[in-house]
Amino acid sequence: MALPKIDVPVYETTLISTGKKVKFRPFLVKEQKLFLMASESNDVKEITSTVKQVLNNCLLSEIDVDSLPSFDIENLFIQLRARSVGEVVNLKYTCNNTVKDESGTEKKCGSLVQFDVNLLDLKPEKEESHSTKIEITDKLGIIMKYPSFNLIDYESLEENKLEKFIELFVSCIDHIYDADSIYYAKDTPREELVEFVENLQQDDVEKIQKFFSTMPKMKKDLHFTCKKCGYEEDIKVEGIESFFV
Repeated sequence: MALPKIDVPVYETTLISTGKKVKFRPFLVKEQKLFLMASESNDVKEITSTVKQVLNNCLLSEIDVDSLPSFDIENLFIQLRARSVGEVVNLKYTCNNTVKDESGTEKKCGSLVQFDVNLLDLKPEKEESHSTKIEITDKLGIIMKYPSFNLIDYESLEENKLEKFIELFVSCIDHIYDADSIYYAKDTPREELVEFVENLQQDDVEKIQKFFSTMPKMKKDLHFTCKKCGYEEDIKVEGIESFFV
């Protein structure tokens, strides 16, 4: 005789990019095992792959996970994590303030402070100035599309790693327009797109960076106070790895 089937609850959330309603189930023991293995590895690529695999398993609506923008993936994961394990997650932050010990030697404080964050309180934030349209001149511009989850690399944007930035930018061009025509990236050789980007001026690059820095992202502002040395700091928790616990 076959064992009985276990009923699982079904939840609904909304895609940030399209407003489409999607249904999902909590992840099960088999998916929890995947998360544990990925979190123990501390490998961002493995975490990315695991998140997408689990989403494909748990989403009950027909969705191409690979095509979703990074912020939709982050939101889906956080919703899934909240409904599967618990709404509250405990985050830890180590105080990096420089203090002096009894001998006068400078060292890092190192005190550990913990925060409880309700995942369902997290909302995608997008700056009002955000736009997918980048105007190069009055008649020339670029229409952007959002990066997929495996493309976005905030570290490369912050550290100004030019080659990675160009790769990311080219991958996110939907089309280029001028007074006469529209040039779709999917129909344009990649080397031509790279050449176009490399001929932009610094002011244009700053506009592009603004597109990435102001697009929707799941983040939480926390006020950190060290109980040991009294150091205070406002910190931003963002990126899916921050909640991968």
